[in-house]
Amino acid sequence: MRNRLVALWADRKVCWLLVKRDLRVRYSQSWLGWVWSVIEPLANSAVYFVIFGVLFGARDAGHQPYMLFLIIGLLVWQWFSTSLTDSPRALIQEQKLVKSTSLPREIWVVRLVMAKGIEFLLSLPVLVLFFTVYFFLGQATLNARILLFPVAMLVQFVLQVGLGLFLAPVTVMVNDVQPLVRIFLRIFFYMCPVIFGLSFLDRPSVPEFLKWIYIYNPFSGILELYRAGFFPQEINMTSVVSAVVGAGLALVVGGLVFARLEKSVLKEI
Repeated sequence: MRNRLVALWADRKVCWLLVKRDLRVRYSQSWLGWVWSVIEPLANSAVYFVIFGVLFGARDAGHQPYMLFLIIGLLVWQWFSTSLTDSPRALIQEQKLVKSTSLPREIWVVRLVMAKGIEFLLSLPVLVLFFTVYFFLGQATLNARILLFPVAMLVQFVLQVGLGLFLAPVTVMVNDVQPLVRIFLRIFFYMCPVIFGLSFLDRPSVPEFLKWIYIYNPFSGILELYRAGFFPQEINMTSVVSAVVGAGLALVVGGLVFARLEKSVLKEI
């Protein structure tokens, strides 16, 4: 594992060139370019705001202002979901280069997660815009925990790289993985506090086992870190610790599985 990390670091410039290539290809034939990375979360935010904030009047679904709460969650979720959707095919799509170059083969997963992370960064001006509006309306403030925002990005990056390192070689061996990932993401979205806060689970009607699922879900802790600087409520430290531990475990397990299957993958592709 250590040798592979050293090799990845040594080829970091090549990784960055691959990231720029992916972004250039993605936006070369698009009139709106990076705007596409914010249209979907904005549209989803509007839908969930109308459903929960207007129709159901659930004022305690998430921290107020609820629209700002939603946008943070959905932008973060988009990075996660797009990374997991594309990671299974990271090796298959680049099979000629995977076989013909001496680059560490983990780089094909890392470069994909990095490219999606750049898209996430490009979508942050929308978050800044909404925060600015609510700030001047006196409904939002920043606190010192905004410094946890880059920490959340790092934890999320590690988690997604670990999952990608697991999914990419397994997909080469088993073709059914990608549709299973799409189904998993549809279910997992509602297992994460994206459109509601963890405090929403304090209701007596919520079964205890569901509270455990949400609290110990690594993505819950990541969302807590992202939102900490915008909302004054206490961070659920159990979720944060679960996120850090879960991300570390995902990276170790994903790295081991990738190393174990690498030779078989090369024969298959």
